[in-house]
Amino acid sequence: MSYDDIVTYFIEPPPTPISPPTLPQTPARRLRDAVEPIATQGWWSRPASEQHATLGIGFFDAYVWGRAAALGTPTASVVVATFGVFEPAMLTAVYERAVASASRDDILAARAAGAIASLGSIVSDDEAAAVADPLLAALGTLDGMGRPLFSALRELPMASTAAGRLWRAAELVREHRGDGHLAACVAEGLTAIDSNILTELWLDFAIGEYSGTRGFGPDRVAAAVARLEGREWVADGALTEAGRTVRDRVEAATDASEAALVAALGDECESIIANAEAIAERVMSARAFPHDPRKRAAG
Repeated sequence: MSYDDIVTYFIEPPPTPISPPTLPQTPARRLRDAVEPIATQGWWSRPASEQHATLGIGFFDAYVWGRAAALGTPTASVVVATFGVFEPAMLTAVYERAVASASRDDILAARAAGAIASLGSIVSDDEAAAVADPLLAALGTLDGMGRPLFSALRELPMASTAAGRLWRAAELVREHRGDGHLAACVAEGLTAIDSNILTELWLDFAIGEYSGTRGFGPDRVAAAVARLEGREWVADGALTEAGRTVRDRVEAATDASEAALVAALGDECESIIANAEAIAERVMSARAFPHDPRKRAAG
C-alpha cells in the first residue's frame, strides 16, 4: 500500500462527515486527544512515509518497529505485551519482518526525521516551544513504574529543534496514557480483543470495524462478541448499560493514571491543551492525520 493509498483510505475527509463520539471532558482525556495528531507524525505524515520507504519498510511495519525500537530490539513477545491490543500472531509477523529489514538506529532516525520535517512545516518554533517546554518539564517529573513504552521513550536522545521537542513531548504523553490504559484493561480482566470491542462500541464504530485494523478477523471478533454477550455487556451490536459501565470504568482508571501529569502541569494545563489542539487542527488540515474523530479518540 502506497502512502497515497493511506491518504485515500484513512486521511482524506469522507464525503459525509463522521459525527464525533461523546467523550469525557476531563483534562487528561482532552490533553491526550489534543496531542494525538502531533504524536503520530512519525508514521502518519508523508515525510515519515518517505523516510521509511528509503529503508524498504511499509506503513504498518514502520509503525510497529518504530514504536518498539524505543525498547531496544525486544523479542516479539515483549512487543505483543507492551502494545497490548493487537492480535499476537499478526503483530509478531509484522515486527519480525520489520526488524529484519532495518536496523534500530535507522528506524528511529527515519521516524524522527519524518516527524520533525512534517511538524517543522506546520508550526513555528515559538508555537512548538509553547507546548513542548512545559510538557517536557512535567513529564520529566513522573514516575515510570509500570510504564515500559513511556520510560523507554523518555531515555531516547532529545531532538535539538523545537519541532522535534514538540513531537517527543506529544509521544511521551501518548505512551504514558497508553501504558496506563493497558493497566486499566488488565485490572478489569479484559483480553486484547475484549478491549478493542468495548472501545469500538464506546466510540460508535460498528462491531469489527476497529478491531479488524488490529488484526482480529471476523471469526475471532464473533467469538469475542459471543463471550461479551454472555456477560451481558453487549447486545444487538451495542454496549448494554453494564458494558458501558465497564468501559466507562476503564476510562476513569486511565484518567486517574494521568493524575500526576495533570497535577504537574498545574495552571498551564488548559493553555497547553488549547495550543496543542490548535496545532493538531493544522496537522489535519495538512492531510497528515486521519479525519475520523473516532480514530483520533481510539489512538
